[in-house]
Amino acid sequence: MGIVVTLACVVGMGRFLWPQPGIDDQPESTERQLAFVRDALDDGADVAAQAQFPEGHFFLNALYGLSWVQAAHTDPGLREDALRESRWALDRLESEEGRAVFSPTLQPAYGVFWAGWTNWLRGAILSLDASDSAEVQRFSAHSAEIAQAFAASETPFLQAYHGQAWPVDSTVAVASLQLHDQLFDDKFGAVTARWLGAVQSRLDPATGLMPHEVSPDGSQLDGARATSQSVIHRFLPEIDPAFARSQYALYREQYLSYPGGFGPALREYPKGVDGVGDVDSGPLVAGISLSATVVGLGAARVNGDSELAAAIGAEGELLGLPVSLPGSKRYAFGVSPIGDAFVVWSSTARLLTGEPPTGEDGLRWWWRVPWSIVLVLIAVAPWTGRLVAALRRNRSTP
Repeated sequence: MGIVVTLACVVGMGRFLWPQPGIDDQPESTERQLAFVRDALDDGADVAAQAQFPEGHFFLNALYGLSWVQAAHTDPGLREDALRESRWALDRLESEEGRAVFSPTLQPAYGVFWAGWTNWLRGAILSLDASDSAEVQRFSAHSAEIAQAFAASETPFLQAYHGQAWPVDSTVAVASLQLHDQLFDDKFGAVTARWLGAVQSRLDPATGLMPHEVSPDGSQLDGARATSQSVIHRFLPEIDPAFARSQYALYREQYLSYPGGFGPALREYPKGVDGVGDVDSGPLVAGISLSATVVGLGAARVNGDSELAAAIGAEGELLGLPVSLPGSKRYAFGVSPIGDAFVVWSSTARLLTGEPPTGEDGLRWWWRVPWSIVLVLIAVAPWTGRLVAALRRNRSTP
């Protein structure tokens, strides 16, 4: 047993001491991760997730489909599988069950959360294959509906549910308009420009970032939080690279943390602010949100922050309790497939409207040291008793 523990620690240490894949790469286990998520979906994991999270059913299917598309853009050999699986996921989003918790009376129909993510997935699929004219027309029609809702609104943050609005949802929806214009005719540039101007006039005064939650009239209810910021920074470079760079710098400066010398990880609240966890952030440990950190991996990738992306990925392999089998890979023993969906979506993240910027601020040069010390201590722990016994025998020997 001692040998097994020691070898496991040596392997874990190697993940920190040797270079990690760049942002143009993706984990070699991607297909096995997706196989686990698909098996979980076939077993009803999305229904189970809906009982735990407000959009559990939707997210599990959406992230599964998007991960396949992202993976195929990196590895064209996956294209046919990606088209089949992502179209299957889109059908589930547009099913009666996929729309059940959303209201058809909102503008756009079913609210900006459902409309934005669904439109993004449809556009992502078309970025792989735009030969289906009916799907192209649907994408254009749904994009026009979203654009009309923004044009008619006095606030850049549309409602996801009656009386409830989160800026992150509108960010995804506007990214889908930009994707439309990238793939087809430039129809929504004016709407996007107006949205950007309105957002810049409504930033959280404490952080300079988009608020976490606003009222229907756009007034701020909750300041910027990493749970939504990590998703925002996954999509903002798709909309406006210059604005995204300045916003990402603020996000990194105020949320990137090394609690107790460990990390890097992302705080749920900005530095100097304490708060409690909720259904979005999950439980907070030393102020750190696991969900924000996992999604932050994807944000780092599309913002050209390769060092942070590699560090979070390495920590996930160490702390995420991965179980690798010949045909599948899961984290935390597979008890929460929606977590696996977020992991594979983040670890395959790539821009669909352009290329990520180059250069980043870097990390503290010694960030690996605390992790390495812990791994060394764990590795030698099984042998401590034998070492002590040997020392005692040497002392008692004349």
